[in-house]
Amino acid sequence: MPHRHAPALPAWPAVRGGLLALLAAALFGISTPLVQRAGAGVGAFTTAALLYLGAALAGLLTRQPREREARLASRDLPRLSAMALFGAGLGPVALAWGLQHTSGTSASLLLTLEALFTALLARLLYGEVMDRRAWLAMGLLLAGGVALILDQGRAGTPQLLGLLAVGGATLAWGVDNTLSRGLAERDPGQVVLGKAVLGASVTGLLGAWRGEALPGVAAIAALLAIGATGYGLSLRFYLLAQRAFGAARTGSVFAFAPFIGAALAVALGDQSLSAGVALGGLLMVAGVVLHLAESHAHEHEHEALEHEHAHRHDDGHHDHVHDPMPTGPHSHPHRHEPQRHAHAHVPDAHHTHRHGGA
Repeated sequence: MPHRHAPALPAWPAVRGGLLALLAAALFGISTPLVQRAGAGVGAFTTAALLYLGAALAGLLTRQPREREARLASRDLPRLSAMALFGAGLGPVALAWGLQHTSGTSASLLLTLEALFTALLARLLYGEVMDRRAWLAMGLLLAGGVALILDQGRAGTPQLLGLLAVGGATLAWGVDNTLSRGLAERDPGQVVLGKAVLGASVTGLLGAWRGEALPGVAAIAALLAIGATGYGLSLRFYLLAQRAFGAARTGSVFAFAPFIGAALAVALGDQSLSAGVALGGLLMVAGVVLHLAESHAHEHEHEALEHEHAHRHDDGHHDHVHDPMPTGPHSHPHRHEPQRHAHAHVPDAHHTHRHGGA
């Protein structure tokens, strides 16, 4: 197969994805202790419904024109529904209940396990490469989570159950993150809107069925605002990061979110920062940093591919012809011819090749 000349490829392809994932992490990390305060005394289902109603507003306001982003298709509905079930239903309900029964600092730190579940599921379902460094990073994240659970177990059963509920939320979001990889090439605003509307509808109906009372106007406004930023805009940036460098790596960078949330919880007066919590946090920081330090480059082969997504013509993978040539990102169905080349890369939509021994 002949080599093909292409524009110079970036030496650090993960930078854009990493920055997007960090922005998503910051927005979500800040939201956790704020939900604990704004949702105090509010039913778990009602809290989840208000959060995702706010996310739906963010999705509605950030949709892009058809010529810039690929639309959702009817075949995407089952995946979107499953994302809503796990990510907008089970996850936030478990988190809301857990935050009412454990400390904000330890709950924020335990959310780092979301990266572990995301990476393992991405490896299982998409075959994303996990080298020894990545496996060691995942081991450190797991060890940090165990340290937090053991520390909270000493504080009594209610604290432990609350932390286990938060752990359940991380598993639900890990499933959601892995499912969302299949929609990363669609308009993220439309994905956020669809998922949030489905999730808010289901949790709102369940909250009404359970007789949960609506909170006051101030709490409603606060939860809507937190949902718009920490769940709506955060998901938008998360999807864009997945598009840039895959589900496992996005999950690992996103693991910084709990430390942002834990720092804010302490600043807001949380006094639960014990030696066990500190140890768990340090292990998790080490895991995140180790995973981000990886570098992956080799000669690889691209098979012929036809798909639709937002793209540019200066990235080394999109050299089809337009008349006239558009400037900036645009979206339309297009074909990639086979090619072989070598450059640093990550498991994005154009690098799903297998590796020997993987």
